[in-house]
Amino acid sequence: QVQLVESGGGLVQVGGSLKLSCAASGRASSGYRMAWFRQAPGKERQFVAAITGSGASTYYGDSVKGRFTISRDNAKYTMYLQMNSLKPEDTAVYYCAATRAFAVHSPDRYDYWGQGTQVTVSP
Repeated sequence: QVQLVESGGGLVQVGGSLKLSCAASGRASSGYRMAWFRQAPGKERQFVAAITGSGASTYYGDSVKGRFTISRDNAKYTMYLQMNSLKPEDTAVYYCAATRAFAVHSPDRYDYWGQGTQVTVSP
């Protein structure tokens, strides 16, 4: 069983930055592919970014490419999402997820989820 806990969300102005963290406990290891998703009110959960177990490969949703950076520190069992140049449309609850399967964009492929952290970008 893997437990995931997100932190780092908050209120930021347009153009600002935030760094989210996702701490993994339990049996989490570099064998898990991890990802960030987000969900705004009334909208479906959206893929943000994913990273392979080793951290060698990363993937991004089109809306965040060039602004967000995903990374992980396996020694600390922690994944990060550096968010720069934030826009109002980035406002959402951000979730981290983990899986041992080959997965990138589809939330259905991820087995473990955190409780989410709110990110609000004010105009």
